[in-house]
Amino acid sequence: MSTPPPTGPLVTRDTLAAQLLELGVQPGETLLAHSSLSSLGWVNGGAVTVVQGLLDALGPDGTLVVPTQSGDLSDPALWSNPPVPEEWWSPIRATMPAYDPLVTPSRGVGVIPETVRTWPGALRSAHPQTSFAALGPRAAQIVEGHAPDCRLGERSPLARLEDLDARVLLLGAGYDTCTSFHLAEYRIPSPLVEVGRPVRTPQGTTRWEVVTEVSVDSDRFDELGSDFERDRPVVRGPVGAADVRLFPVADAVAYAERWLALHRPRDEWVIPGTVS
Repeated sequence: MSTPPPTGPLVTRDTLAAQLLELGVQPGETLLAHSSLSSLGWVNGGAVTVVQGLLDALGPDGTLVVPTQSGDLSDPALWSNPPVPEEWWSPIRATMPAYDPLVTPSRGVGVIPETVRTWPGALRSAHPQTSFAALGPRAAQIVEGHAPDCRLGERSPLARLEDLDARVLLLGAGYDTCTSFHLAEYRIPSPLVEVGRPVRTPQGTTRWEVVTEVSVDSDRFDELGSDFERDRPVVRGPVGAADVRLFPVADAVAYAERWLALHRPRDEWVIPGTVS
């Protein structure tokens, strides 16, 4: 049985950069990109081409930021997809490798962020579960100081991006991936949750630690995003086959603060152990 030909469109480095600029990406700006490679069409060169096209559009003065989360560094008691036997929990905690920003792979965010993470010159923040990677002249300013007990709050790269007037690029991704909405959860009354993960000690060994964190939940972010797009200016357009959105981080955070306070009553709070 023969493999059917690709449906396209054909996406190249040049066409991707040109369409991003036509959409409104500004050379020299800072972009927080959430992406879906499969949404773009047939990309000649895959994720490498997408990163090259993004960097071409931003130019040498621009900075590209992506989420490089590693939520698998978490308490096995909370795993559900799939769960593991209870008798495994203790040995998993005792032997799970600690986070290393240079080698720990990202998980659940797609191949484009993983490509950025391993790109020459990329810098990555220190949080063991919700790190961000960045390329460009503002990379260090964005990723430094990511506190180990602040996944997506005031001491995370999201707050630095807000300060820098960065914009969010949803490159074929939905609002359910929009990490900027999580920053709003830290600015309204929110439940707390205990979060476990392995950490490296100064002696080079690994130990299990538990920290108290703001609970984060993206279950209604698609609904939040739809209302945000209805009420606030959001640039929309095609890049390849993907539907792409572009908007300021600060706008998303401010809108989400108001929306979540109204639409997430206490009896609907979900307290997950890891970021969804």
